[in-house]
Amino acid sequence: MKPLSEARIAIVFEWLQQYGGVERVIAGMRELFPNADLFALICDPDELAQTPFEGATVHTSFIQRLPWATKKHRYYLPLMPLAVEQFDLRSYDLVLSSSHMVSKGVLTRADQLHISYTHTPVRYAWELYQDYLHASGLTRGFVGGLTRLVLHYLRMWDVTAANRVDVFLANSANVARRIEKTYRRPARTIYPPVDVDRYRCDLPRKDFYVTVSRLVPYKRLDLVVQAFTRMQKPLVLIGDGPERKPLQRMAGSNIQFLGYQPDENIVDYLQQARGFVFAAHEDFGISPVEAQAAGCPVIGYGKGGVLETVIDWPNPEATGTLFDTQTIGALEAAVVFFEANESKFDPRACRRNAERFDSRHFQREFHNTVGDLWNEFQDTMVSYRRQIVTAKDSA
Repeated sequence: MKPLSEARIAIVFEWLQQYGGVERVIAGMRELFPNADLFALICDPDELAQTPFEGATVHTSFIQRLPWATKKHRYYLPLMPLAVEQFDLRSYDLVLSSSHMVSKGVLTRADQLHISYTHTPVRYAWELYQDYLHASGLTRGFVGGLTRLVLHYLRMWDVTAANRVDVFLANSANVARRIEKTYRRPARTIYPPVDVDRYRCDLPRKDFYVTVSRLVPYKRLDLVVQAFTRMQKPLVLIGDGPERKPLQRMAGSNIQFLGYQPDENIVDYLQQARGFVFAAHEDFGISPVEAQAAGCPVIGYGKGGVLETVIDWPNPEATGTLFDTQTIGALEAAVVFFEANESKFDPRACRRNAERFDSRHFQREFHNTVGDLWNEFQDTMVSYRRQIVTAKDSA
């Protein structure tokens, strides 16, 4: 039997661009298995300065060589299933995929173990399919019909690709349920790593709210911007993405758009804000946990991963207040309720809750789980070889 420390390991994922929650998971895997080789459909080295991936060697797909691939990668969605299947992983014993789209679809042999840490089944092909079509104006016309056709075939390929995975790990119980629903496969939950130690929870608060997010439609920052514009309450919005210009057009002068910010600036804002606003139906959601690590209560939409990471009022250890519908009125009501009870939210309780998701927990659980699965797989292969020998001897 080959010990895990001697196994050749490949880590496969969709892309390396802005450093966010998915990238933190990949960095955590790489920290545990520093000799692993990295494979990504697309990698933008310019975006990786001052991240754990600075200077890393990443094997990329043919999409990397296509025009504007690092900036407009989503236009190449129809090619991604083909691209991920071209990675040659024959020389590896263990394949770890970090997947929110297609990386779980890599091709492996029966004598290779493939463990997929899945952030979500493809959002806009499954759960957010209709939302994506409406938000993108693709409900009719030639382009809309073509998009529906592409997503139809993506769903069929996605189910086929899921059958190539030996074991699914999910980033939350919420995602584990969606994996079961979509692929009819069980998944173990291992929460992603949060660097809790970067934050302090004992600093004075200032009179502003904050949100940190990629500016994409499903994050529902339109609700946040419109609600805070109507209430005329100061809001700092950190992050960048294709929705920035539309959001700026609807925003009042009380809202600051800071764009992408380095980690140290985000830490400062979370440590000073009176509340963190979160309107997305998120798979897990690292940002609300980071806010709590900084002692900042969360005003969040009560669906998805937030239900696992935020303790809702009126629990005596409450770390936030949740609203039930993704509407401007519901968010406004939650902010009013929060301000009426603000003194009852203890920054130390927020911090204690965030510590459940500390990076050390991820490192320990992921390493132990992969180790156990590797040992089980090795035992299975030994038993298989014995069966072959026995069959030959009996022939």
